[in-house]
Amino acid sequence: MKKENNKPQTNKVKIKLFYDGQRYTDDVTVIVNGEVFIIKRGVEVEVPDYVKSALDNAAAQERAAQKYIEFMQG
Repeated sequence: MKKENNKPQTNKVKIKLFYDGQRYTDDVTVIVNGEVFIIKRGVEVEVPDYVKSALDNAAAQERAAQKYIEFMQG
């Protein structure tokens, strides 16, 4: 009997996370629906498109938070 795979089809995308040798050096952990991805900075890697989407969303949230902090500080 063939086992069905209930996972939706995902596309792989290439990403390269910023690395500066000082502040941005640690690997980045991304967890999506219980799946854990540890992404090394400064190296081009292939990840499912939903991982890139999660990283993009996190970056947008950081920008929004920084804008709010600047607004509140006057």
